[in-house]
This record gives sequence, C-alpha cells and structure tokens, in this order.
Amino acid sequence: MSDLVQKLTANLKHQLDVIYSGISLNRSTDQLADELIDWMNLDDVTQEPKPFTNHWDESDAVLISYGDSIERKNGYSVTEAPLKTLHSFVSGPLKAAFNAIHILPFYPYSSDDGFSVINYSVVNEALGDWHDIRRLSADFRLMSDLVINHCSSRSVWFDQFIKGESPGRDYFRTELPSTDLTKVVRPRTTPLLRETQTVQGVQHVWCTFSPDQVDLDFTNPDVLIEFVKIVRLYLDQGVRIFRLDAVAFLWKETGTACINLRQTHEIIRLLRTLVEHACHDAVIITETNIPNQENLTYFGNANEAHCIYNFSLPPLLVNTLVSGDSTHLKRWLMTMPPCQDGTAYFNFVASHDGIGLRPVEGLLSEKELNGLINTMMGFGGRVSMRTLDDGSTRPYEINIALFDALQGTHAGPDKWGVQRFIAAHVIMLALEGIPGIYIHSMLGTRNDYARFENTQHNRHINRHRWDLGELEAQLGDAQSTHAQVYNRLIAILAIRRQQRAFHPNATQFTLQLGPHIFGIWRQSIDRRQSIFCLNNVSDQTVELSLIDINLIDSVTWIDLLTGQAIPDHQATLSLPPYGSLWLSNA
Repeated sequence: MSDLVQKLTANLKHQLDVIYSGISLNRSTDQLADELIDWMNLDDVTQEPKPFTNHWDESDAVLISYGDSIERKNGYSVTEAPLKTLHSFVSGPLKAAFNAIHILPFYPYSSDDGFSVINYSVVNEALGDWHDIRRLSADFRLMSDLVINHCSSRSVWFDQFIKGESPGRDYFRTELPSTDLTKVVRPRTTPLLRETQTVQGVQHVWCTFSPDQVDLDFTNPDVLIEFVKIVRLYLDQGVRIFRLDAVAFLWKETGTACINLRQTHEIIRLLRTLVEHACHDAVIITETNIPNQENLTYFGNANEAHCIYNFSLPPLLVNTLVSGDSTHLKRWLMTMPPCQDGTAYFNFVASHDGIGLRPVEGLLSEKELNGLINTMMGFGGRVSMRTLDDGSTRPYEINIALFDALQGTHAGPDKWGVQRFIAAHVIMLALEGIPGIYIHSMLGTRNDYARFENTQHNRHINRHRWDLGELEAQLGDAQSTHAQVYNRLIAILAIRRQQRAFHPNATQFTLQLGPHIFGIWRQSIDRRQSIFCLNNVSDQTVELSLIDINLIDSVTWIDLLTGQAIPDHQATLSLPPYGSLWLSNA
C-alpha cells in the first residue's frame, strides 16, 4: 500500500469514527475505510487533492433542465428519446452561453418528477439511456442529483424491507409512534411517520417529504456504502458535479431537530474526500433550503461542500424587483462572507421547485413576506406549506414561473415584464459565485396551468414540457417574448464569460446608491479589471451621478452590455426602468 493510500485510509477512518461514534457496528471502521477505497477504485491513487483549489472560472455557467423539458412530438406521441432532443437543442446557440448542464433526476421514479428514485443505477427508459448521458457529458460539464436522504417506496430496497430480506431490511429509518418528535423540522405538511405492514409486523417509517419518499438510515454503514457505489457509477458515466439533494435532513437523532446534525456534515466531508481523490476536479454542491446562516455552515472550512445553493437570493431578488427597493438585498449581501478559494456560491433566481421562503427568515419581516406572497398569488402562483412543531402550518415556498413572478410590481401587472425579467438575470450574473439558470427562464416559459390542473401538484406550474416544434416556432419569431428573452440572455451570458472580474471568487463590494439602484463593484483576482454593475430596480427612470461611482479619470470606461464608451466620468446618466450598466475599465 502506497503512502498516499495509507494517508487516505487513515483520513477515512477518522471520518468514519466521527460519524459512527457511539454506534455498535458489525465491522471496524478500518474495514469500512478499506471497503470505501475498494468501491471507489482508489487502491492505486497517485495524486492527492490540492486544498483551496478553484475548479471554476468566469466561463462557467450551468443550464438546469429536466431530461424531458423539451420533447420532439408527433401529436401526443414522443418520437425521440427526450435526452437526445435536449442534447440537440442545447448544442445550438446555448452552447455559447453554458459550459455545464444539470440534468435533474433521470432515473426511474414513482413521484416528485424524479426525486423519489426507484433505481439509482439505470436511466429512465422514457428519457433515454446511459449512452445519452455520456454524450451530454462529452459536450458539457455534467451535473447530476444524488438523491441521498430518501428513495421510493417502490424501490427494491423498500420491497426487501417489507419482506425482511437483505440488504434492504435494515436500510430504512423507523420510529415508534409514541416517540416525541415535536422538535423535528418539517418541510411538508404530510405525516412524518408512514405506517407500513411488514413481515415483522407494522413498522412506522420516517418520511421527511412524502409517504412515497422513505428516509434511508445512515446509522447503517451499508447504506453509506451503497451511495459510494452510486457515486463511482456516476463518475464513470461522466458526472463531474454532484448535487446532494435534501442532504440537511440526512441524519436523525430523537430529541433533536433532525436537521444539520454533525454526522450529516461529516458524511459530506467524507464524500468530498472520496470524490476528490477519484477525480481531482469533481465538485459537490449541497442543496439545503434552510435559513441563510445555517446554509453557510455547509462550506465547513473549505473541506465540505465546494458550493452551496444561494437560497436567499431568489426571494430577496424577486422582492426587490416587485417592490422597487433594494435595501434588503444589499443588507443581506453585505453579510455574506467572501468565499475561500475552493468554495463558491451557486447562484440562481429560478428552479424546478419554487421560491423558497425559509431562507429569508429573519431577512424579511412578516408583513413584507405576506406582501410578496400575495403579489405572487395575484400573478397566478401557488403556495406550498410546511408544518411547525405546534401543528400549525407556514408558507414554505412560492410555486410560480419566474417570468410570471416578474410581470409587475406590488401594484399589479405592467408593461415592464421583459425588462424586469432581464434585470433579474443581469443582477444574478454579476454576483460573486457560479450562475445556474433554469431552462424555463432561458425560454421565458409562463405558468403551466394545464399541467398543474392535471396533477394538482403546485410545483408542476413551473415544470412545463415544450414541444420542440412549437418552441422553435416561438424562438424563430423575433416579436415573441420567448425569443426576446432567449436571445438577450444568451448575449449577456456570452459577454459575462469573457470578464475576469466575474470569476466566482473575484472581489465584490456592495455600493450604496439609494434604494432604487442596486450596485456592486467586482475586481478580478489579478486586479486588472474592475466592473461596476449598476441596476435600476424600479419602474421609474432614475438619475445616476457617476461622481458617486468614483470612476478613475485616466481610464476609458465601457458599458459591456452595449459596447458604448463613457466619455464623461462625472456625467449624470438616466437609467430607464430596470435598466442596467456593466461599466468596465477593460
């Protein structure tokens, strides 16, 4: 055994000792460490990961899509594997904008559009096969979900649990219904425990999200081993970015909130250790839809998640644009610590789920939150709830297509919808971090009421499935809002990826230019490029004095978004409603 493998083994053993402290195991942590190394094919590893290494730069941007967000149809029949259709579509103009793609769960599933996984090891045949996944990974840096907290009640593992057969009989978390679980943090309103008839009698299975999503029991190290096998499989199929879904809920201890526990953090550190040794540029992203300060803890000391979803950004940014006031957005941004090298924020405005509301707890007042919810409902949105420990319910997320969310202000719909929508992305793309854009934002997709009515699932309002022919017709019509949004965002992304000051770890300062202007200053790591990003977040024209920006007189400044030079560094500029400037010295 080489010195490097010995060092890795010792590191893994230490992490396993932390995870399973106080738990009686059927084998030693030394043996478990050896098993992990074997399953990850690390017996002959020759390179040690370099700490604090950035695996990204300003050219990185992630397109987020379901495998079947775009389908080639003949009437109601799908005529081509949707993953092939998606690959063909994203290989067009989008290739100039994105170098990475996140395919949301592409495995066989029983509910929640893929997040209730039946089999982690195969591709849903309704979407395509592993060949289609590998083709995508050849052209884009591929991001995949590791749905790690739970699996489907229709999985082989759960069937084995019911029948008392190995290995699944010991894979699931159960609890006595008499146990006091009032401290457990819930993201849903469904019962926490599911009554299930098994050969051992009635068992009460833990279900954080739904009765069909049964929680796995990581106190059994064989469950951890199973997911390490899955990670190795995904690496072999070309996956380089792992999104750890709902990972905050992973470890459970009675008498606690059963969220953000120390064992959960240590498991993430262990997975990072394995992934980095297997593939030096592989990245782990944690999906933790929780209050902001809790979310930040998933960076660890640059030894846990490489990236965290910046969950507070979507509700704060939408609130900014419908209120015309950037105060809360700026106040929050000034509290966000600069990321250490080797870590980065994963920024987004829209997702396949909704606009999470837990991440703005303590950032927006109850009145402001209710105002945001009421405005979104007025724009056709829905609200999903969660249950509190006293049995009451509270809004958990707003379900709405982003284009509809930004069609107006608190006063109602107006004529500035497209401009406001573009402004949201211009702001997000300028922020410290790696940008991710949902495909339905790129396409300016509206609320899908038909799909919502058909399924009665709130999230389906923002999970439209486009017919390729209809989509191409819309994008070919220069007057359609879909074409306007698509072409403008591609152009802005193409500009962004050329700017060193937009490196995810480049310096960022928040500017104080009044409530109607949101401004930040970015400076490249080598300090050679500065960009002042200035955005009018209101529906009124705003006068902006460049004296307040303090541009250096000896430098030529150019607005990157228009290519126009700024000849007078002390001029007053008129920013139209939702207008933006990227003033650069290079």
